[in-house]
Amino acid sequence: MRGVVAAGHPLTAEAGAWALREGGNAVDAAVAAMLMSFVAESPLTGPGAGGFMLVHTASGENHLLDFFVAAPGLGLSGRAPAALEPIDVHFSAEAVQVFNIGASSCGVYGTPRGAAEALDRFGTMPLATLVERPARAAREGVELTPIGASLLVILGPILTSTAEAKAIYAPEGRLLELGERVRLPEVGDLLERLGAEGPDFLYEGDVAATVSEWVQDRGGLISERDLSEYAVVEREAARAGYRGREVLTNPPPSSGGILIAYSLDLLERVGYRGDVRTLVEVMDRTNKARTDEFAHGLQSEGYLERFLHKEALERAATDIGSRLGSTTHISVLDADGACASVTCSNGSCSGVVVPGTGVHLNNMLGEEDLNPGGFHRHEPGRRIPSMMAPTVVLRDGRAEVALGSAGSNRIRSAILQTILGVVDDALPAQRAVDRPRVHWEGRVVEAEPGVDEQALAAFERDGWTVQRFRERNLYFGGVQAVARDPVTGELSGGGDPRRGGAAVVVDDASDPVP
Repeated sequence: MRGVVAAGHPLTAEAGAWALREGGNAVDAAVAAMLMSFVAESPLTGPGAGGFMLVHTASGENHLLDFFVAAPGLGLSGRAPAALEPIDVHFSAEAVQVFNIGASSCGVYGTPRGAAEALDRFGTMPLATLVERPARAAREGVELTPIGASLLVILGPILTSTAEAKAIYAPEGRLLELGERVRLPEVGDLLERLGAEGPDFLYEGDVAATVSEWVQDRGGLISERDLSEYAVVEREAARAGYRGREVLTNPPPSSGGILIAYSLDLLERVGYRGDVRTLVEVMDRTNKARTDEFAHGLQSEGYLERFLHKEALERAATDIGSRLGSTTHISVLDADGACASVTCSNGSCSGVVVPGTGVHLNNMLGEEDLNPGGFHRHEPGRRIPSMMAPTVVLRDGRAEVALGSAGSNRIRSAILQTILGVVDDALPAQRAVDRPRVHWEGRVVEAEPGVDEQALAAFERDGWTVQRFRERNLYFGGVQAVARDPVTGELSGGGDPRRGGAAVVVDDASDPVP
């Protein structure tokens, strides 16, 4: 086998598989898929988004590239942003979440620089080659799948909040529907230019100037200095031990990765054996760790080591034992043992589409989950903390699982439960991704159909609130996972059906796709 790709859309996964068939490595495939996701999953990601990529090379090196959204406002001292525009987003009858949009919700984007730098450092294929297929798809249009059409309905109030966004997603005065095509010709132009010139025009050239002017004219804070000073940052991955494995994930200043590491360490210490009660107790303890001190500490040097200190974990494990709290992801494993796990997000998107540029900006400054201390409090130039957590599980130094998820606060619980499925229960990637999930949030145990009913009833007898979802739901995340069986070496991939994910295993006999 040449490798396996799992992603949030069939076209995204196939773009990565095409790169593997052409002889590319895991990073080539991840970047090819990432660029296609700009087109196939445009409400969730794009050139106006941010993200992270965790790379495990064939030689055993690990690199975490941070190209997430930065807080804007450099050089704009004293300028107050316009008011955010609150929008209710209905995931289902059971789950409603408030998102804030508009120009003042937009942070400094990182995905163009991130894709280019990852490819330059770790890839083997030219960027000009990798942009060809997504640029063509952008102009021809991408047909809406059932999940894609339902996503437009869920995000409809945002996608019709400006004339520019409405022209893309509701061109005839109504939202596009199943089987109709989302056409993004300006994104096609941007991708072709990205392949020919690299990303500088988005940060120091004409597009940077246009984006800054458009946003500031509407009350936002993105300055030309914000864009010109933006750079990809390499960080040391957070590490946790679990069942003899080494788990690598996203470090501070983002929070999702170290909360996953914290949960895995606790589960190991309390002797987790698959019961829902212990899992939810650990989720509860993890939520309680997200204090104001935690949010502040993410920006301080050495906080990862203090948070995951042995004595602190042992105290938390003892406490648990005595009582027994719009994103897309791509995962790739290649035949040489390299893997890439990349999560990108536009938040829930802002509705701010800058004419003539192909840039639909993120709304990270308006996401309540990312701004628990209040809005517009991040220092300009600093990365906004994120729940996004591209993760790799190593066994004896080799990649066993690479995964990540969408889903805001549900990211960490979705990734955690998928890791447990592969590592504890020896499930192939798809079965681990498919398995019903629970999440503990706001004193409520939220559960998909299929979660142990006796355990849920026991929670209710003990005074806990249980919310049973009527069907599997995208609220519980969108995990895209790839795995290598440690005994047979067989590769498997899991695309999350909650968000229309897909996986492609690339066999040696596969013919290149034109």
